[in-house]
Amino acid sequence: MSPLPRQFHDWFTSRGWSPHPHQIDMAARADDPALLLIAPTGGGKTLAGFLPTLAELAEGGHEGLHTIYVSPLKALAADIRRNLSTPIAEMGLPVRVEDRTGDTGQTQKKRQRVDPPHILLTTPESLALLLTYEDAPRMFAGLKRIVVDEIHALAESKRGDQLMLCLAELDAMCPGLRRVGLSATVEDPAAIARFLARHPDPCHILHADPGPAPDIAMLTTDAPPPWSGGGGAYAIPRVLEEVRKHKTTLIFHNTRAQAEIFFHNLWLANDDALPIGIHHGSLAREQRQKVEAAMVAGDLRAIVCTGTLDLGIDWGDVDLIIQVGAPKNVKRLVQRIGRANHRYNAPSKALIVPANRFEVVECVAALDAVRAADLDGTPKGPGPKDVLCQHILIRACRGPFDASDAYDTFRTAGDYSALTRDDFDACLDMVATGGYALRAYDRWQRLRQRPDGLWELRDPRAAKHIRMNLGTIQDTDTLKVRLKNRMGGRPLGEIEEGFAATLTPGDTFLIGGQVVRYEGLREMTVEVTRRADKAPKIATFMGTKFATSTQLSRRILRMFETRNWEGLPQHTVDWLTLQARRSKLPEADRILVESFPHDGRQNTVIYGFAGRNAMQTLGLLVTRRMEDLGLAPLGFVSTDYAVLIWGLDRVPDPAPLFDGDDLRAAFETWLNGNAVMKRTFKASATVAGLLERNIGPQKRSGRQATFSSDILYDTLVKYDPDHLMLKITREEAMRGLVDFGRIEEMLDRTRGRVDHRILDRVTPLAAPLFLEPGRVPVAGEGRERLVEAEAERLMEAAGIADPKPAKKSWRVPY
Repeated sequence: MSPLPRQFHDWFTSRGWSPHPHQIDMAARADDPALLLIAPTGGGKTLAGFLPTLAELAEGGHEGLHTIYVSPLKALAADIRRNLSTPIAEMGLPVRVEDRTGDTGQTQKKRQRVDPPHILLTTPESLALLLTYEDAPRMFAGLKRIVVDEIHALAESKRGDQLMLCLAELDAMCPGLRRVGLSATVEDPAAIARFLARHPDPCHILHADPGPAPDIAMLTTDAPPPWSGGGGAYAIPRVLEEVRKHKTTLIFHNTRAQAEIFFHNLWLANDDALPIGIHHGSLAREQRQKVEAAMVAGDLRAIVCTGTLDLGIDWGDVDLIIQVGAPKNVKRLVQRIGRANHRYNAPSKALIVPANRFEVVECVAALDAVRAADLDGTPKGPGPKDVLCQHILIRACRGPFDASDAYDTFRTAGDYSALTRDDFDACLDMVATGGYALRAYDRWQRLRQRPDGLWELRDPRAAKHIRMNLGTIQDTDTLKVRLKNRMGGRPLGEIEEGFAATLTPGDTFLIGGQVVRYEGLREMTVEVTRRADKAPKIATFMGTKFATSTQLSRRILRMFETRNWEGLPQHTVDWLTLQARRSKLPEADRILVESFPHDGRQNTVIYGFAGRNAMQTLGLLVTRRMEDLGLAPLGFVSTDYAVLIWGLDRVPDPAPLFDGDDLRAAFETWLNGNAVMKRTFKASATVAGLLERNIGPQKRSGRQATFSSDILYDTLVKYDPDHLMLKITREEAMRGLVDFGRIEEMLDRTRGRVDHRILDRVTPLAAPLFLEPGRVPVAGEGRERLVEAEAERLMEAAGIADPKPAKKSWRVPY
């Protein structure tokens, strides 16, 4: 007997459909405490998640909130509301569905708390905000189910940790609450199930038929990719050819800046005036919504975009995905491929465009991984303490609480299951008093313990400030951009404060595909006018800068080792063959170091394949070690696979540079005195509630927030070096920004085995490194020697003799 009511089967039949097996299974297991569905894109997984709810509500009689749906994106929540309205209306179900996100008006938000809908579609941040109100227990009293869509995307970030703490609290309010997780892209289903489950309860996993393999290939072009760069401009003629052949094409980029540049060049080459749009997170909401509406209506032939369109929004007739630039992560590529042919058992079609010559290798490795269903992922560590601190504040906003009860509740959240009472108490103390060095300041005295042992807000008015500063998403320091107008022109988007500071009136830059002219700054808003006749000065939108995953790096190294190059174009095969002949190809279990002269400098190239962040950190550490050894490095540049260091002296033996103990000691010294720590401190202290990003109607500027953060950091380092916030900062810095863990993984797999090639010229694999941007100078003995040599050369040219005894000088050719 089917678990679905007869009217549901009639509705499916009326549309010429029948429920998929996994949809029936989800309805049959409606009473499971936790259920994870893994289904391909277009497989109806969202409807599967809602079928048990709709079936229960079809019977009528339920008052108030029944199901919460949580999405990583506001746009996805709005899209689900549109899609749910069809079956609800056509079956005449007595169900009210509403969304609640940052875009929802205040009047509607207040009404929802008094009279909640049956189904509420929201985001982790909005759900956390609802839990701060005293009437939350009344609003959630009848809650039966929570559906988390695209759970893999949330599980990878602090937003997921915030959500799981919210679910732990909802469980305490609503015994018997059932959890449903939905995902199309999971490399480790068991890990996601543990993340979703209420610890220590299990979570059952349902796997849908994965459907046909995607139709994926690398875009062939007449010209080979350039040796460096990330824009893919060389492929624009071929990209336009593909756009003409298809109904709607999504053209993904890894950064907002690359998307802007590509869109600009694509539009200049668009002789057929095809309707093309651009969509990324720095654009004004109005502009994004306009593009989204045009996509739904089928009015656009192509959309240049970033990760804002990664997730499961159904955008009409998308029948081709183009990924410009190596995807860096197989799972991300699979997710993006799934945007095409959003139908069950229809293969998705995608083309990859390598942005430069080395990315050809990376793209072929990624394609092989997709075909082998070999997804990548990094094991998740324990729940971050800064998020826990914020959630203690959330709990305090709702009213007095018992510390032991809160501790027991939070430990049911997956990643916090190993939380010790000492760590919890340390977080509670910091939230309550600011910690040892700050407890004398009234500003950080936020909680107090009552005579009955319960904790509460010291000043109830503080709840307003706490609500204003909720969330784990770190804002970049940005300024609004508007067209200049007496009444305040149309908003275009945002640019970074640092970029804005470089602009002078008359400068031009790209935003939203338009070339605009900077006119001035007015009330922290960048005013511009349109200047399509000017060449743009490109804005460096921050966005997310991805590093090649560990698994993808391993695949590349295996390709080098096995010489299985069938998927590579001939120009890349010739390049790698030449590298093997002149030097050697890197190997997984050895570090390859090349030394050669070039342009009057001694150059050292280290092939580590540890990802961009780790290789950048390695460059900093190795140049410091070279300084200690008197090798006079002048600077370095890093990529995902190598570090190029230039200096005055050749490295005689590189093996000592990779001594694990020395590297770790250098890392400790460098990290403690580096700006990375201050940057991380600012982010973590904001999440933890020690710093406020919003202090009233006005938001702090990035410079104001950084200034306050730096003062607080220096104070704690000087007077309270064991402060919990400094410990959290260190954990967070190690977790991501510097990726020292991948350096240690590189040292473990190579175990001191170093191949040193001393050569007379640049090698084929090293050549592109000389064209890389982002060079980092090293201030030390090498630069002093250069200055000394140049001064002597100039004095000799002027015929001026130095009356003092001459020091030993070094002549450096230029």
